[in-house]
Amino acid sequence: MVLMPSKTKYRKKQKGQFRGLVKKSFCIAFGDYGMQSLDRGWITAQQIEAARVVINRFLGRKGKLWIRIFPDKPVSKKPAETRMGKGKGAVTGWVAVVRPGQVLFELGDTSFEDAQKSLKLAAAKISVKTKFVTRLEKV
Repeated sequence: MVLMPSKTKYRKKQKGQFRGLVKKSFCIAFGDYGMQSLDRGWITAQQIEAARVVINRFLGRKGKLWIRIFPDKPVSKKPAETRMGKGKGAVTGWVAVVRPGQVLFELGDTSFEDAQKSLKLAAAKISVKTKFVTRLEKV
């Protein structure tokens, strides 16, 4: 199950900018523990799915998981050994744009140690630096 939007207004998008900090979703809203990004970058739908699988396998049915990011930006790529011109390439995948301070995943109904271990395993699947945060911390 790879995340992607069911419908978009435009098929392809431009690359955009990475400037600035996150404007919303910078504090824990649903669970007790979370994973917060320290870098900026793109997180692919496959990375989000890999992190989700790793967290669910570790926790089993002990906890609740909230995914706070969604890959809504299409990424296109032209085939290898293709000459310049002839338009933009086909859409090859979907990414979520992440800025510093954004909460990526949240966990609830689980112990501190289990949450910390599972989010550490998930952080290995994601291409940006992250840190473990709790609801008690002022973000």
